[in-house]
Amino acid sequence: MNKKDSILQAALKLLTSNGLHATPMSAIAKEAGTGMGTIYNYYPTKEVLINEIYVDIKQQEEALFDHFNSELPTKTQFETYFENTVDFFLQNPLYFKFMEQLHASPIITNDSRTVGRNAVESVVQLIDSGKNDRIIKNINTSEILQFVGGAILSYLRWYLSDNNNQGNSRSLKNLTSMVWDAIKE
Repeated sequence: MNKKDSILQAALKLLTSNGLHATPMSAIAKEAGTGMGTIYNYYPTKEVLINEIYVDIKQQEEALFDHFNSELPTKTQFETYFENTVDFFLQNPLYFKFMEQLHASPIITNDSRTVGRNAVESVVQLIDSGKNDRIIKNINTSEILQFVGGAILSYLRWYLSDNNNQGNSRSLKNLTSMVWDAIKE
């Protein structure tokens, strides 16, 4: 791992465990095993560092759709999207904690938010296509995304909670089915 990656990983770890305001750049440098000069060489401010982590996570999330097969039925595409997204965050729980902390934060720049919106463009197209084909309810796409995102958020909170790590493939299949049933025409 190079210095830049070490800094990103250290920042992700500390920001999710300590919070934004309780994580100074000096602590990130120490955790990364690098000096303050090095960290500021890559990231002139903590906000720049935070935005880089955000964009990196969103780009990885977008990569989930690289092999999205638009020839499959809408329901199958939705199930694939939903379960892949949940699996991505289950495999990367620090990403989930980071995104949850920063979702509405003013620290995230408009440019970074644009990357985030672009990351879900395939899902927007899937929903819009499903609405046009009268497979998905004719509800504002943003509202559908909010609903679906809320289901993902709730499942991940439940699954990753200290007392309730009982999720399994069946519980995810059940949730996927319930969400599909809620948005289908």
